[in-house]
Amino acid sequence: MENLEELAQQMRRYIDDPVAFVVNVLHAQPDKWQEDALRAIGKNSRVAIRSGHGVGKTAFEAWCVDWFLFTRPYPKIPCTAPTQQQLFDILWPEISKWLKRSPLLDGLFEWQKTKVTMRAMPERWFATARTASKPENMAGFHEEHLLFICDEASGIDDSIYETIEGALTTKDAKLILCGNPTKNSGVFKRAFYEDRDLYWTQKVSCFDAARVTDDYSQRLIKQYGEDSDVVRVRVLGEFPKAEPDGLIPLELVEAAMMRDASMEADPDVMLDVGADIARFGDDETIIVPRIGGKVLGLFHYTKQDTMTTCGKILSITKGMMAEYAKPHATLHIDDDGVGGGVTDRLREVVLEQGLNIDVVACHNGGAPGDKEHYANWVTEQWCGLKQRLVDGDISLPQDDELAAQLSTRKYLLNSRDQIILEDKKTFKKRIHRSPDRADALVLAFSSGGSVDTSLAQLLGGARFYG
Repeated sequence: MENLEELAQQMRRYIDDPVAFVVNVLHAQPDKWQEDALRAIGKNSRVAIRSGHGVGKTAFEAWCVDWFLFTRPYPKIPCTAPTQQQLFDILWPEISKWLKRSPLLDGLFEWQKTKVTMRAMPERWFATARTASKPENMAGFHEEHLLFICDEASGIDDSIYETIEGALTTKDAKLILCGNPTKNSGVFKRAFYEDRDLYWTQKVSCFDAARVTDDYSQRLIKQYGEDSDVVRVRVLGEFPKAEPDGLIPLELVEAAMMRDASMEADPDVMLDVGADIARFGDDETIIVPRIGGKVLGLFHYTKQDTMTTCGKILSITKGMMAEYAKPHATLHIDDDGVGGGVTDRLREVVLEQGLNIDVVACHNGGAPGDKEHYANWVTEQWCGLKQRLVDGDISLPQDDELAAQLSTRKYLLNSRDQIILEDKKTFKKRIHRSPDRADALVLAFSSGGSVDTSLAQLLGGARFYG
């Protein structure tokens, strides 16, 4: 009984003081911004935090989960994020890490893959992980002590928030929104503007967080400019403003990186691979495989000869064909410059080995299909990718460099009123890096160009697209 009374006293001691809980029970030392945010959630029902990348949001969220679990009887804590990766690979392990730091909490609670439960009362006392894929995932939570955690809150659809709002009716119901401010609309944006009277809000730049090195921030500033959307979102914690001459807004890219796209069910949807070729300079060779709208990875390396590159492309392609049971693949190769030799060698190997792989030679300066609106082939392909991002049918891997390259490429209208993409040389001079990753992604989703297939060569001819 003495032990139960002592435990109850500790619970009461920290009920309104999460800072003391984090320091004394979890044995952590919060940064100044984390202290302020912890005090805020102790006193307020709604907290919204926008920040740069890597400032410690996940640790803060995990501390809040552990604090609420410990200090309330029969709490329910639904945690959500736009993607399974963000929720189950990042936030959920962080909660486990801090539970295990405390022998007291580790004895009281059991961590599972989708739940953390009070060992003595698992059905009524728990935190649970639910992806923000549909409103029903957030439905059915009603309790006196309720805490919703919304991670990467910019990427969560408003319909999810509508369901959450319906549960925030009790006195001790709380809501935490955290994330990079990637989108200029939605509940997360309104929390800092139109609905600010409802929330305690905080902006945390990378310069406010000791755990973020200056090298990271200064590198992005040097490459993309302090007023670029990449720096605004990833470093300063500011909402994007969208460059008037930028082709693809960062908001669209970030949304695609938060999207869990299922693989195409149609067995006729084959594997496509884009490859932007470099050799021994500072530029990267990039290989991007995709099936339908889902990008399967982003492979990059430098300083390899073209024969090695051919081997890597074929190895990745054949591996993906086997893994996803795809009997056919199409390679979209940047054929300009050193890429021409790669295209030729790939066609030879495809013929020698009898592979069911098409090899498409792509020329950035080639003629577009729509000559009225686009000045060249590469502009048409970038605009096609933008439309797919607008339509929301692409899922991209989380990659800072890819996001930056896609969102900082500019365009203009020429004298014939055609859209023309900023050429690679100009981009590289302005940004001090080549847009290799973005170009390889565009190639993976491209259409048109000349293509030789193993079947066509065996028949003594070649097929042409475009």
